[in-house]
Amino acid sequence: KFHKYKNEIRTSLEEHLVEGAKYCVSKNNKVYIHFTVTPEHLSNFKKLVTIVKSKYQQRFNIKLIISYSIQKPSTDTIAVTLDNKPFRISNNKLFFRPGGHGALIENLNELDGNITFIKNIDNVVTDKLKNETIKYKKVIGGILIKLRNEIFSFLVRIDKGEKSENIIKEITEFYRLNFFIDYSKYNYNVNDYFKILNRPIRVCGMVKNLGEPGGGPYWVNDANGRTSLQIIESSQINQRDDEQLNIFKKATHFNPVDLVCSVYNYKHKKFDLKNFIDTKTGFISKKSKDGSELKALELPGLWNGAMANWNTIFVEVPLITFNPVKTINDLLRKE
Repeated sequence: KFHKYKNEIRTSLEEHLVEGAKYCVSKNNKVYIHFTVTPEHLSNFKKLVTIVKSKYQQRFNIKLIISYSIQKPSTDTIAVTLDNKPFRISNNKLFFRPGGHGALIENLNELDGNITFIKNIDNVVTDKLKNETIKYKKVIGGILIKLRNEIFSFLVRIDKGEKSENIIKEITEFYRLNFFIDYSKYNYNVNDYFKILNRPIRVCGMVKNLGEPGGGPYWVNDANGRTSLQIIESSQINQRDDEQLNIFKKATHFNPVDLVCSVYNYKHKKFDLKNFIDTKTGFISKKSKDGSELKALELPGLWNGAMANWNTIFVEVPLITFNPVKTINDLLRKE
């Protein structure tokens, strides 16, 4: 249980049902919500939804369409010893570990939603504070739709054969003003811009950095010197590079995991999201199993390397929209 009200006590799952009813109602009053859960908790999720679903449907005059998925075992990665030999458990079996939240790009890839909001299940507030959350969900959703309409307009014009210098200037200015990236120095032609435009789109809410652990928004230069907007985690920073470490420590904003995504192209065909992963952004972390240390391979994070090649924009959202519960003491906050 998360939040106590006068006549009920809600779980975080229930708060997401309420949030969905406030800003994510689609045609015929349907609200589509998808939970990715661990296998051992799936049955309890389904039981809880069965108990509370009708109550919220009646209260908000909606129809809840709820689905679930688990992280695919096929995305697990092999663990190795500290000297890079396969780590084995009882019966001399190889030990595989979940590949981290980056594996969930496959789950997202299988959803049919035209526009999808993504957030962590513990990041919810009580009703008295929901207005700001709902307002800014609509804000980032509206920005996404506006950007998508402009991108689709460019793609249609190119698809119809427009190749003038004028459209190149328009697209260059569009990216400079909205994505803060200057493509003019690359001398791109219309075909180059078509590839840049024809990608999944995400708008990421960012809060002011008050010292919470985690990643944030950065400009990143790739191996070819191309600049893009990326969400970078501390584990991706070279701790021995003072310049990089200093940039990370001076970050003004923090990633609360508040995304809205568009995954269909201008012809209303779904992108294969696996084609937009930067596979080089996985990393190795140290873990332990039964008292023995091991190295674990983490896949590129869902909002990090797994979405590295998307059209990305960052939007500042109020701190009150970020209210995570990582320990029991977090529930004691006034929020």
